[in-house]
Amino acid sequence: MIKFEIISIVLMVLMMGCETKNNGQAKTSNKKRPNIIFMMSDDHAYQAISAYSNHLIETPNIDRIAKEGMKFTNACVTNSICGPSRATILTGKHCHIHGKTDNVFPFDEAQVTFPQLLKKAGYQTAMFGKLHFGNNPKGIDEFKILPGQGSYYNPDFYTNNGKITVEGYVTDIITDMSIDWLEKRKDEEDPFILFYLHKAPHREWLPAPRHFKEFTKKSFVEPATLFDDYEGRGTAAKTAEMNLLKHMNWAGDSKLYPEMMAELGLKDESGWDLEAFEREVGRMNEEQRAVWDQTYKPLLEAFKKKYPEMTQRELMKWRYQRYMQDYLGCIASVDENVGRMLNYLDDNGLSDNTIVVYTSDQGFYLGEHGWFDKRFVYDESFKTPLLVRWPGIVEPGSTNTQMVQNLDFAQTLLEAAGVEAPDDMQGESLMPLLTGNDTEWTRDAVYYHYYEYPSIHMVKRHYAIITQEYKLAHFYYDVDEWELYDRKKDVNEMHNVIDDPAYADVVVKLKKQLVDLRKKYGDSSELDQQLIDKYIYMKENPDVEKVPLH
Repeated sequence: MIKFEIISIVLMVLMMGCETKNNGQAKTSNKKRPNIIFMMSDDHAYQAISAYSNHLIETPNIDRIAKEGMKFTNACVTNSICGPSRATILTGKHCHIHGKTDNVFPFDEAQVTFPQLLKKAGYQTAMFGKLHFGNNPKGIDEFKILPGQGSYYNPDFYTNNGKITVEGYVTDIITDMSIDWLEKRKDEEDPFILFYLHKAPHREWLPAPRHFKEFTKKSFVEPATLFDDYEGRGTAAKTAEMNLLKHMNWAGDSKLYPEMMAELGLKDESGWDLEAFEREVGRMNEEQRAVWDQTYKPLLEAFKKKYPEMTQRELMKWRYQRYMQDYLGCIASVDENVGRMLNYLDDNGLSDNTIVVYTSDQGFYLGEHGWFDKRFVYDESFKTPLLVRWPGIVEPGSTNTQMVQNLDFAQTLLEAAGVEAPDDMQGESLMPLLTGNDTEWTRDAVYYHYYEYPSIHMVKRHYAIITQEYKLAHFYYDVDEWELYDRKKDVNEMHNVIDDPAYADVVVKLKKQLVDLRKKYGDSSELDQQLIDKYIYMKENPDVEKVPLH
């Protein structure tokens, strides 16, 4: 309780110490307001951070944030897909409010983002890396943003002054840009927020050349559910198209050379797979390509010889190892560069007054249930890593199990900065949890809604209520099916107990809570149908001007 009282006193003093600009607008005093570094990777599964589990990889630098701060074990997203998640983080609102329900619908530009509010309150704002929607982020003083998904090698960036191309590996470059801003253009007088946003480890999972040989020689433990047959689950799990064997691409994902695909009769009817391979590998300079060929060619030539005699089970195992070698190779670079950033803060006296947040835009499947990608409300997709360090405020090495969401980030960081959040933000500040005052936290359930169907991976539309004990989901388009999982007894979510008489009372209680949550957040069946109609129209008419939901 002492820490929370100290923060309250500090924030009161800061707000009392307001100065007045020449234009008459109030500006909060900058003395001792914390700096903020918001670190986010793309599709970084919590199970690929050794602070959560070290069965796949060691991430000592990311782990350092957990050791010196707080690890959240039930952090989650409102919608497990990149663009919508990022829009939720920036606005503190659910997708049906900010407009970006999926990667087709546009973001509602009328929405206020929390960087705008921090900038108005005197914070310097900078953003480097992957935003994934738009190339001119609101409320940002200086930015260098990857166009769309961006490239791993020699990437392009949109900047305040136009488009540039930078030679090198994207994770290193984003860190170089971020440190360069801190070193050369950050004002010493004003607090700052730096958005440090990695593309890695997004598909198609291309590591830095320095990690090629190390990771292609590694072998990784298979998940217990790699060969899941989805027995006892609903239609959605059985019909999703994200199986490692059946739905991964051979060239873009497993890195099989196009000429090898042709020799083995592995066709790419759409052309998308071969285009993905050329889009990334084709960007390499001569030196990068030489290292690539020296590493991947012998590996894949060996596969080419074995392929005709391999069983489906052997192919699945091979594809899992190839996937993990590249995905985790990307993570290695992220961890190295997080270390560079943390060391810079230490070396320049910034650590003590800087909040460091590490998260991902959602979770990701690393072979669990035989899958890659995300989208489902099942844990590997729904849960996201969240580590927060704030020296003097957050207890080092602490762990929190409360249900928190990316919906909460905006209000949390605004409160930390002494800036009042707008009433229409829908999250809850994590400040009580960060200061060890869990008794002041009132939320016991979170709301989830996934929209992008029919589309890539064919995960059906669904909404859900999730508590620490249970998960109740309604798949409502193409089907009308309910699923209930006991999160304590069935951690791998293998058994849908919706029709189990032992859970009848739980179902009744959660369905009532779910109705209440949908009302609280302004979601409804009528809105669901409007979104379905508009989504289908926009998919069938790609040239039509895209407009926000409202």
